[in-house]
Amino acid sequence: MPWKETCAMEIKREMINDWLKKEHNITDLSTSYGVSRKTIYKWIERFRLHGFEGLEELSREPLRHPNATPIEIAETILSLKRRKMKWGPRKILAKLKNEQPAIIWPSDSTGNKILKKHGLVYPRKHRLRTPPYTTPFIGCEQPNAVWSADYKGHFKMGNAQRCYPLTMSDNYSRYLLGCWGLTRPTYEQTKPWFEWAFINYGLPNAIRTDNGQPFASRGLGGLSRLGVWFIKLGIRPERIEPGCPEQNGRHERMHRTLKEATASPPKSGQEKQQEAFNAFMEEYNEERPHEALGQKPPASIYHASPRIYPMRMRKVEYDSNVTVRYVTNRGCIKWRGSLIFLAEPLCGEYVSLKQVDDHRWEVRFSFYLLGHLDETKGKVIK
Repeated sequence: MPWKETCAMEIKREMINDWLKKEHNITDLSTSYGVSRKTIYKWIERFRLHGFEGLEELSREPLRHPNATPIEIAETILSLKRRKMKWGPRKILAKLKNEQPAIIWPSDSTGNKILKKHGLVYPRKHRLRTPPYTTPFIGCEQPNAVWSADYKGHFKMGNAQRCYPLTMSDNYSRYLLGCWGLTRPTYEQTKPWFEWAFINYGLPNAIRTDNGQPFASRGLGGLSRLGVWFIKLGIRPERIEPGCPEQNGRHERMHRTLKEATASPPKSGQEKQQEAFNAFMEEYNEERPHEALGQKPPASIYHASPRIYPMRMRKVEYDSNVTVRYVTNRGCIKWRGSLIFLAEPLCGEYVSLKQVDDHRWEVRFSFYLLGHLDETKGKVIK
C-alpha cells in the first residue's frame, strides 16, 4: 500500500480499526500497510494509553540538550535586559562578564537567541549609511585630545516648552562630559556650561563642532564669540564640513542613544528632563559597555586633562617678527590708511600679520589662521 505523507494520521486510524476488528494479525497488518511490525506495536501501545490522540506525531526534539544554556544563566541575562531595554545582547553579556568573570557566559549569538525567544529583541530600522570620514579623527589617541560638542535637535516637552540639549563628549574615551537641557542655543546660555566642563575636566587640545550658532559664524575663519574664547584658552576650534555630520560620527551616534533613552517620549518639564539626562550620563559613562573600547565603559578609560582652566584670561601675545593690529569695535583693522574688515567676534582683540609675498599677508588670531590679506583687493581672503 503506497504511503502518503499527507494522510499519515488517517492511515494510522484505519490500521487501528482493522486491528480492533481482530480479523488480521500483526504480520498481515504490516504487509498490508507497508510498515514494520515494530512500528505497529508502537502505534497500538500509544492508542491503548492515549486513544487516537496518541497517534499524533510527537516532537523529535531531544528531552535534554547537553549544550543548552542553564536556566539560571538565561534568567540572569533576561533580568538585566529588562532593566536595560535599550541595550543589545553584546552590551548585556559584556556587562555580565565584567561583573562575574568566573561564570562561563554564552556567546553573543546565543544571548541574542535567548532575548529573541522571549520577545526582547526589536528589529532595527533600515538606514542608508554614508561611508565614515576618518580624517578628522587622526591624532585623537588619548583623552582630551579632542572634545566634541553639539546641540541635539530641540524637541517639545510635556509642558509645550522647547528643550535644546547641549552635549559634550571626549572623542577618545567616548566619555559624556555633560548633557544639559537649555531653553535657547545662545552664547550666553552655552558659555557657562563650557566653563563648568573646563573647571571640572581641564582643557582639551581641540573642540569639534558643526557650523551652527553659537559655535560658528559666517565671518572670517568661521569664528564666533565662543570660538574666540576657545582660542584665547589655547583650544583649537574644529568645524566639520557643512552637511557632513558623519565627520563627527562618534558624537552623533551617542545622540541617537541619548534620544532613545531620554526623549522617547519627552518628559513633563525642564526639571524631569534634566533628571533623565543625568541618569543617562551616569549609566552611559559608568555602566554601559562600549564596543569600540573592548566592551569597557567610558569611565574606565577617561581621565581629566592636566591643562587647568585659568581663572584669569591672559592676553594673546605675538612674536616680535610679526605686525600686530588692534580690531576696532566694528571688527576692522587699520592697514595702509584703510579699514579692513575681519570679524565682529574679534572686536577688542589683537591680530598678527606676517608677509608671505609682495602683496599678501598671513592674518592670524593667536595660533589660528584667519586668512590672507590681499593688498591688491583690499580684503582678507580665506
